[in-house]
Amino acid sequence: MLKIGEIKDVLKYTPDEELPVFIKEYETDERDGVKKLIMQARKRYDRLLKEKERIYQLQEYERRYANCDYICGIDEVGRGPFAGPVVTAAVILPKDCEILYINDSKKLSEKRREELFEVIKEKAIAYSIGINTAERIDEINILQATLEAMRKAINSLEVKPDILLNDAVTIPGVDIRQEAIIKGDAKSISIGAASIIAKVTRDHMMVEYDKLYPQYHFAENKGYGTEEHRKALREFGPCPIHRRSFIHNYV
Repeated sequence: MLKIGEIKDVLKYTPDEELPVFIKEYETDERDGVKKLIMQARKRYDRLLKEKERIYQLQEYERRYANCDYICGIDEVGRGPFAGPVVTAAVILPKDCEILYINDSKKLSEKRREELFEVIKEKAIAYSIGINTAERIDEINILQATLEAMRKAINSLEVKPDILLNDAVTIPGVDIRQEAIIKGDAKSISIGAASIIAKVTRDHMMVEYDKLYPQYHFAENKGYGTEEHRKALREFGPCPIHRRSFIHNYV
């Protein structure tokens, strides 16, 4: 018979999917310590089942268009910052793709986003990025720059989507069927995946810009107008990645 500490180690390294096997093997052990471990295992497994149910609900739009071979989620990040690009992503996931914990990227921790970023890239049928610079944003305005970046992402995909699921917007100049979904990154697994790809990509870019322009603390604020960022603008003026149309009240 294993010691309680040894069973604890077994539980620690048991994947969530295999918890029923662990529970079945040790649930007849009458030791109080083992009973507590069984309770922990059941709670972990319950959380897994709830997450699976949430992901099932997140696939509502994908089920609605089940007759389509390639369903593409589209999202953007970076419409509001004072500095840096607007980044969009287009992601086509396999049918019935079940990547747990996908959600609106703003609702996820940085650690979780980074983990999902790698999983999504690995499992996606296709994904691509569309970027527009601060200069382009100033030239044509943020909405048009965002829509243009979305078209770049769509046109860069290795396969042509049958339908686009977009977060809140309808993209002009695209000859593909599309549906705009309000708060789509929390309602569609494809849009949620695109949200994560766009967010992590832009965050990585802002960390690199921080090395070039450390006085603005881009690694922390990602270009958003924090008090620290506004103070730096007043002290140092704008750098090449600042959006002049966004900062005229501070410079």
